[in-house]
Amino acid sequence: MIVDHNLQKKAAVINDFSSFGRCSLAVSIPLLAAMKVQSCSVPTALFTNHTGFQHSSFYDFSAEMDRYIEDWKATGIEFKAIQTGFLASLEQLAYVKRFISAFKSEKTIVLVDPVMGDYGKLYRTFKNEVAEGLRSLVDEADYLTPNLTEASILLGVDYDPQAADDELFALALRLSGGKRGVVISGISRGEKLLNFVVTKEGEKAKIEEKKIGPDRSGTGDVFSSVILGALLNGETLIEAVKIAADFVVASVKKAEEIGIPTTDGLPIEETLPILCS
Repeated sequence: MIVDHNLQKKAAVINDFSSFGRCSLAVSIPLLAAMKVQSCSVPTALFTNHTGFQHSSFYDFSAEMDRYIEDWKATGIEFKAIQTGFLASLEQLAYVKRFISAFKSEKTIVLVDPVMGDYGKLYRTFKNEVAEGLRSLVDEADYLTPNLTEASILLGVDYDPQAADDELFALALRLSGGKRGVVISGISRGEKLLNFVVTKEGEKAKIEEKKIGPDRSGTGDVFSSVILGALLNGETLIEAVKIAADFVVASVKKAEEIGIPTTDGLPIEETLPILCS
């Protein structure tokens, strides 16, 4: 009997797993499932809860990661997409490149979410040498979804939260290089949140949403995962960003309605039906 493991769309998602706080793999898995994409997870690190909490424990999963390449190659799994998120070390950065080399085909898209920091600073568990090394991963990406801090680090420019629209589009165009779609996400402007999009072909769009309440943990992970799901369902990058931004807004509204702490992320359990169609 021949077994076909590739009857459904599959995305390999390489990211950390935080057991509490609704971020990274814990949100990617259900979000992609709601969009009819099977998420095949490769954990880079295990957290009790994410680093936005005062107390958290962290286990580097590097020693176990090569087994995923070996076993999945032996199983014959094929991926429509590979998504990368938090990487804890240069060793993991090298691993991601090996993984992409092993599994990317002409039909596979690679979305790199260069998780490094926010508000002009690196996350406290992140290392400078990994941030510098992530620049080389940009060359592997078909789509790139940094926030402004991460875009600035990748390009080696000063972080400027007051940058004008034309400056932000210029950053996105530099990251695109005519080779990949880029979304610089979550730019705060008064009562609005802006996302600056540049497609591989050079088309530009500014996606605006109303800013509701304070910033919440895990929002970027939700945003990038919904973009990936929409792309795999045939949407253009600009339309995928609109879908993701609308979903984030709906989830933030629900979080405010329920009154959950900002560290607890977005209550996607309440809003997943939006994506099920």
